[in-house]
Amino acid sequence: MNNLYLWLNIGTLIGPFLLSFDKKVTFYKEWKYLFPSILMMAIVFVTWDVLFTINGVWGFNPDYLTGYYLFSLPIEEWLFFFTVPYACVFIYACVKAYFSDFLMQYGKLISTVLAMVFLLIGSIFLTNLYTSITFISTGLFLLLLLKSTAFSFGRFWVAYGISLLPFLLVNGVLTGTGIDSQVVWYNADHIMNIRVFTIPVEDSVYNMLMLLMTIFFYETFKYKKVW
Repeated sequence: MNNLYLWLNIGTLIGPFLLSFDKKVTFYKEWKYLFPSILMMAIVFVTWDVLFTINGVWGFNPDYLTGYYLFSLPIEEWLFFFTVPYACVFIYACVKAYFSDFLMQYGKLISTVLAMVFLLIGSIFLTNLYTSITFISTGLFLLLLLKSTAFSFGRFWVAYGISLLPFLLVNGVLTGTGIDSQVVWYNADHIMNIRVFTIPVEDSVYNMLMLLMTIFFYETFKYKKVW
């Protein structure tokens, strides 16, 4: 199915965009903080993506693409770094608007434990590039964020948990669920080859780091406060 990846991007964005005008969340008022945050995150992740694509760590099936590329990446992959963070930060904003930070006392504990686990896994799988870089980077970033006063770990973990459902649906299709092949393929030499359905477990941590970074910048720009 040509353009499948493009349609997945559109489907990811359309609901959160339309609901951005909800009277309690008023997410459209956050765009001045959100868009620079997405840009800052994208500088890191697009560079990472280009390098991994060039070196064959992962790649893209042209059967599901429009055929337009920029710096070795299909245009749909560029859109991914806007649509997914937009949708997930929207979920985070809804959590802030509708729920108290009931995980506040546990948020930093969860983050500390996960950071240690990620660093350990990344160290064990050093030769698997996707595994090691993703887990070690996420572990280190979590430890860095523990010093930040501009980050609500409790609300983040609730929002991340909610985002896992659409993540499983969208990323499931990207990795081959319900279609003849994969939109995105992975080099087996650079992952642990542990999958949730068709999704490499590394993808969930990669997505976590992307959201951690975006929301960190978003809160920093909004409150002009880092540490």
